[in-house]
This record gives sequence, structure tokens and C-alpha cells, in this order.
Amino acid sequence: MRHRISTEIDIEAPPGSVWAVLTDLPGYAEWNPFIPSASGAVAPGERLTLRLQPPGGRALPIKPTVTEATEGAVLEWLGHLGVAGIFDGRHRFELHPTGQGTRLVQSEDFSGVLVRPLRGFLDGGTLAGFRAMNDALRQRVLESRA
Repeated sequence: MRHRISTEIDIEAPPGSVWAVLTDLPGYAEWNPFIPSASGAVAPGERLTLRLQPPGGRALPIKPTVTEATEGAVLEWLGHLGVAGIFDGRHRFELHPTGQGTRLVQSEDFSGVLVRPLRGFLDGGTLAGFRAMNDALRQRVLESRA
């Protein structure tokens, strides 16, 4: 089974400014309510160490592998819950320049046998976590430019 969730937010700053905050993983502890702990190198093939904290949910440590990192444009990683194929998530951030700044699209494609039983949580807590992170990222970028 496959399932996708996606959110968007407009940020009144150029993609480079959004990218700088998005890829400063140690800085997540200061502003990110959804991923309050992050470390690793933002480069294809590198493993990240993340702690997800969905609203109303339990903290979940994951160690995804960066699959794409195009400066100012795309950050993507692939994570697995346990063994690959049980519950996999391809998390993606896309930065699109707009006339007023940047449109951030944050999405995740889930696959595996646990997608069906976890779908309600994905559409609830996980999606709420994406939105909370988007709002906090926007605020952080705007504060960093002030």
C-alpha cells in the first residue's frame, strides 16, 4: 500500500535563505516542533539521526539516508521503520521561487505493510507535524532576515 501527505507554505524570503535554515540540522532544537533533534550531513548517501515528535504522538527516532540534496531546491531522505518494506517513508522538501519569495512543499510518500493501519495517524498527527514545522520554519527564516 502507498499513501502520500503533502503541505505547502509561502515564505517571504529567497530559496537560499530558506535552505540555510532547513539544512542547519543542529539548529532544529531551537525552532522545530516536529523534528526537535537532528544531526548528520546533508549530502546524498549520508545517514541522518532525527527525532520526530508528532503532535499528540510519541517521539520516534529514525536514521534515514539522504537521497537528494540540491542546494536551494530539494532535500529528500528515505527512512524505514525496522526492516525496509514494513513501513518506509520518502520525505521531501521542495523550494520553489515565487515573486514574493519561496513556496515550500513538504511531502512524504509512505509504502509498506503498515501503511494501512497507520493511515489515520499519518493523516492526523503526522500531517499536523508537517504544518507546525512549516509555520515554525517560516517564522525562523523571517527572524533570521530581520
